[in-house]
Amino acid sequence: MQSKRRVTIALIAEEAGVSIPTVSKVINGRPEVAPDTRQRVERLLHKHGYQRRTGQGDGPVGLIDLVFAEIESPWAMELVRGAEEAAHEADANVVISVLHTKAGPGRDWVDRIAARRTDGVIIIGSRLSARQSGQLTARSIPFVTVDPEGEPAPGVPSVGATNWNGGLSATRHLLELGHRRVGMIGGPADMLCSRARIDGYKAALDTAGIPVDPELIRYGDFLVHSGHDYGHALLDLDDPPTAIFAGSDLQAFGVFEAARQRGLRVPDDLSVVGFDDLPLAQSAWPPLTTVRQPLQEMAALATRMVLTIGRGGTPEPSRVELATDLMIRESTAPPKSS
Repeated sequence: MQSKRRVTIALIAEEAGVSIPTVSKVINGRPEVAPDTRQRVERLLHKHGYQRRTGQGDGPVGLIDLVFAEIESPWAMELVRGAEEAAHEADANVVISVLHTKAGPGRDWVDRIAARRTDGVIIIGSRLSARQSGQLTARSIPFVTVDPEGEPAPGVPSVGATNWNGGLSATRHLLELGHRRVGMIGGPADMLCSRARIDGYKAALDTAGIPVDPELIRYGDFLVHSGHDYGHALLDLDDPPTAIFAGSDLQAFGVFEAARQRGLRVPDDLSVVGFDDLPLAQSAWPPLTTVRQPLQEMAALATRMVLTIGRGGTPEPSRVELATDLMIRESTAPPKSS
């Protein structure tokens, strides 16, 4: 019986029909390789599960890459703090990359990371395709996703929060106060955490026997301006909501401003609930009722997971949802008619 051939750079080069130096350039993220050749080599590296030999110079480098689609919010800063704390415990530092796109990291980005080496990559709020996962795997770069845009591919470690339960508890709180017209401003329609929060909202209404009114649901981008604009749109309805559940604290602050511009008082005329429990939520006026998701803990856990993978371990479980909690403050009250 023929023994299985050990996976080496020479074997990959032979199957790809290229030179050994070319395979080495692909593994190390060097730019001087034709795109078609690079893709062919990457497919074979992924297919064979090639792992670089561990030797001098292949040990930990003390860098964790934190990759954001966007970073223009306090939400992102909370994640950075959590990752930095966990990295510090492991004598590592955090490098931040901002893609300015929801499309996820492309090949050029992966090549740059591979060229300077890293102990692992944490990809936040982006969609990671099977091809991109293969590119990272082929280079032996551990990675974990946090709040991925879509459903992670099988085998991809991920960290999130119990978004559905958060949407349920936020909406149920408003219903228990007596509200029956509850508006919902979610995040992007194709983002997993946003869909889960809206599904929780719908489940609370359904359990209370209240039909879901599509006119009361809007899709934003989790930022202040969409809370402001869609807050106005909901309040312009012939039968406006008496309460609005915003899919993020920033959107809730936008709703605050829309209410102020219309001469409405929160919570006397309009109750508002957010999601995240950013530090600003407690100091807002009125202090914001919101669903707390443990952002710092999520990033810290993802950092520990990626370090575990880098050491050859397997995080258990590989997909984690941390609990959310409803923080009741002064932005919610019974409607005037109650």
